[in-house]
Amino acid sequence: MADDAMSARDRLTLFTAAAASLLGILDTTIMNVAIPQAAAAVGLAHGSGQWLVTVYALTFGATLLLGGRVADYWGRKKAFLLGVGVFAAASLWGGLASTAGELLASRAAQGAGAAVMAPAALAIVTTTFPSGRARGTAFALLGGITSAGAASGIVLGGVLTEFLSWRWCLLVNVPIAIVAIAVAMPVLRESTVDRVPRLDLLGAITISCGLGALVYGLASAERGWLETGAVYFSAAGALLLVVFVIVQRRAAAPLLPLRILWHRSRGGAFLVQALTGVGMASTTLYSMFHLQHVLGFAPFVAGLASLPTAIAIMIMIPIWVRLMRRVGPRQLLILGPLVAAGGAALLSGVSATGNYWLEVMPGLAVLGVGVAAVFVPVQNVALTGVEPEDAGVAGAASSATGQVGSALGLAVLTNFFVLASAGGDTAEELVRGYSAVFVMAAVVFLLTALVAFALIRIPRPRLGVTVDRAVQDLVAPTRSR
Repeated sequence: MADDAMSARDRLTLFTAAAASLLGILDTTIMNVAIPQAAAAVGLAHGSGQWLVTVYALTFGATLLLGGRVADYWGRKKAFLLGVGVFAAASLWGGLASTAGELLASRAAQGAGAAVMAPAALAIVTTTFPSGRARGTAFALLGGITSAGAASGIVLGGVLTEFLSWRWCLLVNVPIAIVAIAVAMPVLRESTVDRVPRLDLLGAITISCGLGALVYGLASAERGWLETGAVYFSAAGALLLVVFVIVQRRAAAPLLPLRILWHRSRGGAFLVQALTGVGMASTTLYSMFHLQHVLGFAPFVAGLASLPTAIAIMIMIPIWVRLMRRVGPRQLLILGPLVAAGGAALLSGVSATGNYWLEVMPGLAVLGVGVAAVFVPVQNVALTGVEPEDAGVAGAASSATGQVGSALGLAVLTNFFVLASAGGDTAEELVRGYSAVFVMAAVVFLLTALVAFALIRIPRPRLGVTVDRAVQDLVAPTRSR
């Protein structure tokens, strides 16, 4: 295959990987609108609805690295089919759940399935499109799905909740997964690494338990650090993450080879993804709460009201792609978070008696413009230059950073909501809490721009040289690290 051309099989491969990526991303937000109805139906305690979002993101992010290694050493195609199958089965389980425990467990199982499915899909794209314009197009599409998919999930969730049932926010995944499996079986090529070392189970245990304890501890802090044991869970989580790094440095076949992260630009891209996940997850969830709880929008209307973010992303993706080819990815990774910070700052001006068109819509639109600029180049930078045997785990790390950022962001920023609202539920008290979350999201986006400025060192492409080639030239000398 020429670098700048796609065969029919390559297009189907990209379509299948994109469909799987869309499934995983949609489910990070599709339950946002349905939280009140789902919590009431299964008896989930008041104030615990956010766990329907957090438990998915946490399980997804915490097990992605293991999923990436499974894809590398068992086979990307087999891992992809397994992940999609588990995801579909968990979605069916959740759609039929009758208790809070079942629903939360099904969301965790969805996250585990997505953790196998997503890195396999990214590794398939990475190996199918190793370089050239076709690679840039493929990653631009995946970047668009990553950014627009989360926003579109809210719209779809609103439609399904209003006209069918909150259960269809989960059941809708089943037919899409069946189509993806039917296309994948004859189309996808199998690929593995040459050698098959033992899986790093100690690394998998320490990273999964560490992230779980840290997120649970931070989320519990809203009810008091000592009363809920939040400080102990947070400390235990941080300690386990330190142990994970030590294990990775000494393991013969580490779950996450630190060489993937230690390169300055790649590591910067991973950090940008994590911080963007913090800002995006908190703004989308709490803007939805504002639309429903303060402005009184029905689920369908609230879903439609979130469309400015998705529309802005769809409009801006091709514009940012063209600009990136001229100025390079670094400039977009600095500019995008700055614009997103402006969107979050606009949202912080919401009021109890405010107007959607003046106080909410402009912020959502500006947010979409900014995050689109981040997601167009960030995965390409994060994955470029990795060795073939690391393609799956690098894709996993790329996806995990955004998911873990979302889980940590919701856990931390919810504390600001509780402090600012003083635990009240009047419109004025809720608005104070939401505004505090949006302000902190703006601070996170500003920090993201600073990280990109300090760490990303991708040169501006020379005339006649593609951005992808420029990135390859930069990273290639460091591959042996």
